[in-house]
Amino acid sequence: MDYQPYVQKAIGWAKQQLESSDYCFLCLAFVEDAYEKSNGIEIFGGSTATESAELYAVLRGAGVPPPGAFVFYDWTGTIHGVTKNWGHVGLSCGDGKIIHAWGKVREDDYLAVEQLEAPPGSTPPRYIGWVGVERILQGHRGGNLPHDS
Repeated sequence: MDYQPYVQKAIGWAKQQLESSDYCFLCLAFVEDAYEKSNGIEIFGGSTATESAELYAVLRGAGVPPPGAFVFYDWTGTIHGVTKNWGHVGLSCGDGKIIHAWGKVREDDYLAVEQLEAPPGSTPPRYIGWVGVERILQGHRGGNLPHDS
């Protein structure tokens, strides 16, 4: 299956959101919306970036993330009064860059994300790995992709 048209639509949608603050503390919603809104599908991950990384069985230390991959980080902080490892996630552009929602939607080198200023009382994000589009779209609903059983 050629996923590239779906990947390109997702990356294109994500780039249109650059500088938006609509996804503050909603990094997982941002990367999911990139696929869902641009391709007319629904995908199913966890309720946090950390849960999604576990569910998708992230590839640790597998080199530069390919285009369309979800790139995951450990990140512990407080959101709406709850402190835990929420994680962080971005969408790979395939050139060592990711688009992600960190305060605002921005584009960064996937390893440089570890150097971003973290909110007070939180840990800096720490890269843990990535998962490819084939796994992200497994079990999706809608659109023209073949459905997995």
